[in-house]
Amino acid sequence: MNAGLPRKILFVGLNYSPEPIGIGPYTAGLAEALVDRGHKVRAVVGQPYYPEWKLYERFKGRWKSTEEHGVQITRCPHYVPANPTGGRRLVHHMSFASSAYAPARAIRREFKPDMVFTVAPSMVAVPVALRMARRAGVPLWLHVQDYEVGAAFATGLLDSGGTAAQAALQFEARMLRAADVVSTISEPMCRLAREKGVEQDRIVEIRNWANHGAPSGPVQGRGLRAEWGLEGKFVALYSGNIANKQGLEIVIDAARKLADQEDIAFVIAGEGPNRARLERLAGGMHNLQFRDLQPSDRVGELLAMADVHLLPQLAGAADLVLPSKLGNMLASGRPVVATVLPGTGIAHELEGCGVIVPPQDADAFAWSIATLRRDPALRARLGQCGRDLAAERWGKDSIVDRFEDRMERLLGEATEPEIPFSYSPMTD
Repeated sequence: MNAGLPRKILFVGLNYSPEPIGIGPYTAGLAEALVDRGHKVRAVVGQPYYPEWKLYERFKGRWKSTEEHGVQITRCPHYVPANPTGGRRLVHHMSFASSAYAPARAIRREFKPDMVFTVAPSMVAVPVALRMARRAGVPLWLHVQDYEVGAAFATGLLDSGGTAAQAALQFEARMLRAADVVSTISEPMCRLAREKGVEQDRIVEIRNWANHGAPSGPVQGRGLRAEWGLEGKFVALYSGNIANKQGLEIVIDAARKLADQEDIAFVIAGEGPNRARLERLAGGMHNLQFRDLQPSDRVGELLAMADVHLLPQLAGAADLVLPSKLGNMLASGRPVVATVLPGTGIAHELEGCGVIVPPQDADAFAWSIATLRRDPALRARLGQCGRDLAAERWGKDSIVDRFEDRMERLLGEATEPEIPFSYSPMTD
């Protein structure tokens, strides 16, 4: 329940619904929840393209404005690379920032927001949101879903020792310090914000909520099992984006190691720039199948189809992101096997409800899956713990409450941080 005044919020960010996974569903869900609580939201967003890295046909064209679930949305054209290498990703983000500036400025003048809210990725678009906030004389809230510079280092998209890498890190730190509030989705990511120079009182944890639990009633994934020839199988499922940072090669390696256990089946369900290469690597394997992302109304069934969820991560990436899919995995009541080191944020989230193995250790990954196959009591215990934790930590209402409470504190403070850099390439 909104106990404060109705607020006017200008959102500037690349990803938004109807993108089915990643950042988009959570940004859209937050905007719509705030509208439901009486606030007004105007959103300047990109054209949908994720996770396929291909523009959705019905959204192609120039700038388009619509109203969706009470949110006034302006969609901006931008470049989408078919092969998102490091340099092409940068151009992708820069093209959105350039395209978003004019509509954001027009909305700022007409809408007169109380706060500007932006999400990273894309950090490259944060200067646009910062300019809107400073011109309007209102606070800027920066929400970090992914420390994209560190993730680029971990996945090899960017050389951590180069001049470009240092410039990217400096830019990221300046953007973080310029915001009045910096939120992010896990405690380790909050700690990283402090290490990058953000003051503790400007940092808040706002995690992504679980939006797909196990379906109720007799469904429980049996329809998909029948469609996909998985009846009677122990299903190890990865569902989500198929890109470099997941390190999904380990799933293929584990499937090869367990090929003689004919009752174990692996499923990779998703889209992304790395899918075609992984399908080639897995060519001819009888115990591994690739499937497309399922519609939103079947995601709960997909998750319930699994006996165990797989959460591979590359070494060095575990505290740079907290995968949005994790809450849904836990809510499904199935155990999770993740490739992360002890002490990382993901390891902490999985205490009592999953198994962790070292990144890129295919032997340990395969052994853990086979062990869970042999121990249904352990699976049930871990799965119930995950369901309980999802209800406690990943509930949407409590997360939106937390956002709204911090917003009211922010808008009641009436103070503006000192801007630690000069940024003026664009004129108003």
